Amino acid sequence: MCPVWREIVFWLCAAGAVASGIVVFRVDSMARATFALLASFLFGAGTILLVELTYLGILVVLMMIMEMVIMVVFMVMYMMNPAGLMPMSMLHNQKGSLAIAGGTFAVLAAGVYLVDWPTSRAPRPEQPVYSLGEALMGSKMLVMIVLGLALFATIVATVVLATHRGRYDRYGDRLDRDRPDDPVRGGVGR
Repeated sequence: MCPVWREIVFWLCAAGAVASGIVVFRVDSMARATFALLASFLFGAGTILLVELTYLGILVVLMMIMEMVIMVVFMVMYMMNPAGLMPMSMLHNQKGSLAIAGGTFAVLAAGVYLVDWPTSRAPRPEQPVYSLGEALMGSKMLVMIVLGLALFATIVATVVLATHRGRYDRYGDRLDRDRPDDPVRGGVGR
C-alpha cells in the first residue's frame, strides 16, 4: 500500500474509532453500546494492521469480537430488561467524568510534546514482531499456545456439560414438530 493510501486509511480508522467511541455514550441501551464499542476496537485494530503488526491486529479483532459478543449474550440472558435494549442513560457523573477525561488528555498530550524521548541508533530487526514476541515470552511461547488451547477446550467442555439437554432432546431429529416430545416433564413445551 502506498504511503498516501496508508495515511488516508489511518485517518479513516482514527476518525471511525473516535466516532464509534462517542456513539457508545449516545445510544440508549447496553447492547447497542457494546456493538459501538466493538466497532471502536475494530477501527483500532485497523491502525495496528497498518503498521504491519498482523498477528497483533488479528488478535485484537478476534478477541474483541468474541469478548463483545459474549458480553451481549450475557446481557440477553441476565439483564432485567429484554436484551439490554430498553432505553437507559449511559451517562453518570457527567461533570466529574468530563473533568477526569480532559485532565487525562491534557497530561498525555503534554507528555507527547514535553518528554525528551530516547532515540536509538541500533538497526531495526528484520522481523520486529518475532523479536517482540521473543522478548516478551522468551522460551515460554509454546507453553502459552498450549495454555490457550487448553483454556478454549475448557470453555467448550463447560458449555457442553452445562447444557445437559437441548432442542434435539425435545424435538428429536425432526425439528418441524408442533409440540416437543420432551423426555423430562416441565419443559417449555409442557
